[in-house]
Amino acid sequence: MSLHRQMDWPFFEASHRQLKQDLVAWASTHIHPNHTDESNVDAQCQTLVLQLGQAGWLRHAIAGKAYGAVNDSVDTRSICLLREELAWHHGLADFAFAMQGLGSGAISLFGSELQKQHYLPRVAQGSAIAAFALSEPQAGSDVAAMRCSATREGDDYILNGEKTWISNGGIADFYVVFARTDDAPGAKGISAFIVDANSTGLDIAERIEVIAPHPLARLRFVNTRISATQRIGDSGGGFKVAMATLDVFRTSVAAAALGFAGRALHESLSWVKQRQMFGQALADFQITQTKLADMATLLDAARLLTYRAAWLRDQGQRITQEAAMAKLTATENAQKIIDMAVQLHGGMGVKKGCMVESLYREIRALRIYEGATEVQQLIIGRELLKAN
Repeated sequence: MSLHRQMDWPFFEASHRQLKQDLVAWASTHIHPNHTDESNVDAQCQTLVLQLGQAGWLRHAIAGKAYGAVNDSVDTRSICLLREELAWHHGLADFAFAMQGLGSGAISLFGSELQKQHYLPRVAQGSAIAAFALSEPQAGSDVAAMRCSATREGDDYILNGEKTWISNGGIADFYVVFARTDDAPGAKGISAFIVDANSTGLDIAERIEVIAPHPLARLRFVNTRISATQRIGDSGGGFKVAMATLDVFRTSVAAAALGFAGRALHESLSWVKQRQMFGQALADFQITQTKLADMATLLDAARLLTYRAAWLRDQGQRITQEAAMAKLTATENAQKIIDMAVQLHGGMGVKKGCMVESLYREIRALRIYEGATEVQQLIIGRELLKAN
């Protein structure tokens, strides 16, 4: 993948340009664009996490130089550049990187010194796999409907309940779990905890298979006892922890969509130049050129919104509205771009083993997780009403 002219945009600094250049060189050699072996997804994901850790890329997913991070705070632009490039090469590589960041993000932002020392270096090295356990069977976008409970008992908490749609479920070494700690209404009674995967009473109730294979599971907690020192932040402060973590990584979901969409455009340009129809290349037809123009324009529009949001956050600004706009636009535009890529490929576009067929399955989930498109629309609308 050639370096995009986007790196000349004023959103980026010299360190970001060097990161992009180094990442392109490494990924082109080590991350081979291919389909995930659906019979062995767990092992592939574990291998990718270790590869990313050994190469130093996971150091960008955590915060705090003392714990092995590149920076003392998460640099959103670096996270986005990493996710875009990794997604361009392999959806599971992007997933592996993203979950190390999201799964440990609450510890980077709100963890105690002991928690940071114990977990973050291993996340950065790729020797410990992280997971973020927020959603429940009855509480997805509606976090306030959470039922999983954590009852204080002396110096411990006892967890009971379920979590579902948990990425890295079944292979994670620890989970950041959100549970209700008191009877306060809505989101006010939620706290965050670190639960090691080998904790007694924590079971993998179900492995969940989805259209683009990734490690996913439903977790069950039955009288799972953990030390109170495993709580992240204040009691009742879990909703703040969850939202702050998601705010950091929501923009990076948009970046992953850029990677998938950029790969679809790349594949389409190559295909239409070689595909012959009615005595000429498919690229020679005006209707093909208009499709390519639409794809490129949708992609650049999404890139601008994504890196604007990332830049604003790195300047210390609140980006609730900008991140929602980026996530909504990038994922929806990527779906359109990849759909057009499949159409340009004709029958080959739906053949198992064709890159655009894989991309078609990869992109669909991004319009749902970390806040569905409709939730992003509500966020944008509410922010507009508050500001005017």
